[in-house]
Amino acid sequence: MRDTLQKFMFDNSLVRGELVELSEAWRHVLSRRSYPAPVASLLGEMMAAAALLSANLKFNGTIILQMHGDGPVKLLVVECDAALQLRATAKLGENSHIAEDARLQQLVNLHGEGRFAITLDPIDKLPGQQPYQGIVSLDGDSVATVIENYMQRSEQLDTKLWLAANDSVARGLLLQKLPEQGGTGGKSTQADSTDDSDTWNRAVTLASTIGDEELLGTDIMTLLRRLYWEEQVRVFEPRHPLFRCTCTRERVGNMLKLLGQAEVDDALADLGKLEINCDFCGQDYAFDKVDCAQLFAAEILADAVQAPGQAQH
Repeated sequence: MRDTLQKFMFDNSLVRGELVELSEAWRHVLSRRSYPAPVASLLGEMMAAAALLSANLKFNGTIILQMHGDGPVKLLVVECDAALQLRATAKLGENSHIAEDARLQQLVNLHGEGRFAITLDPIDKLPGQQPYQGIVSLDGDSVATVIENYMQRSEQLDTKLWLAANDSVARGLLLQKLPEQGGTGGKSTQADSTDDSDTWNRAVTLASTIGDEELLGTDIMTLLRRLYWEEQVRVFEPRHPLFRCTCTRERVGNMLKLLGQAEVDDALADLGKLEINCDFCGQDYAFDKVDCAQLFAAEILADAVQAPGQAQH
C-alpha cells in the first residue's frame, strides 16, 4: 500500500485536519542508517510532521525541520518538498550512550541549549531573497509539543499534533483552527466563531483519546472513521508522499568548490582522493585529483568568460 496523506475539513467550520502514513518512505530512511530506537522514533515523528506541515504550504519549495541538540543527539533533519518528497537523517555525538527509554529532552536538550528550526526554502528565489527561517528553544517533551508551541508563537495558528513511529511505520494527525475571515467581504459572526470553537474543542478532545499504540496499529482511513464518525467531515483527494534524496554529483562538486581550491588540494595531498558520503541516502561520491582539477578549471573558465562583460560597465 502506498504512503498516503489525507486532508479533511469539518463542514461549516474553519477547522481542518490531515492524517499521514509513511511506511515505504520511512523504511527507505531506516535502511540507510542504523539508529537507536529512541532516535529513530524522534526522526520518524519529525518526518510525519514535515509531510503534514508541507501539505498546507502554498509555495513551490522545501520545508526543512531541524533539531540542533546539546545531548547525545546533535542534529535531526527532515526535508519535504511541495511534491511531498522526503528525506531525513540524524547525527549522534561520538561514543554516545542512549538509554532505551530516553526522551526528547534527554536526547537533544540535555543542557537546555537545544534549538528547533523551520526553514522555508523556495525554489524560484527572487534576486537577493534568502530562505525564511524561524528558530525557537526546544520547549516541550515531545516532537509534537515542540511544533505546536512553534506554530502558536511564530504563526499564531492553533495547531495540535499526534505523532508516533516505530521500525515499520510513522503516522501523524494534525488539526488546525484557521483564523477567522475579516473585512467587509467576510461572513464571520459571533455565532460562527462559537461554532468553530466548539468544533475545534470537540475535534481535539476526540483526537486526544488516541494513544501511540492505536496510532501505530491503525491505518489512517480507519482512524479517521473511528474518531469522527459522528461529525460532518469532507475528505479530499489523497496525496502520496515518497522518499527521494536530492543529492547529485554536481551538488557535491559545488560543495567542494565552496571549500576553495587550497583546502581541497591539501585534503587530496593527505588522502589521495576525496570520498563523500550523503548523510541522507548513503550514496558515495569519489573525487580524485583529475576530478577536482576539472571542477576548479571550469570555475576559472567561467570567471574568464564573465570578465570582459564586467569590464564594460
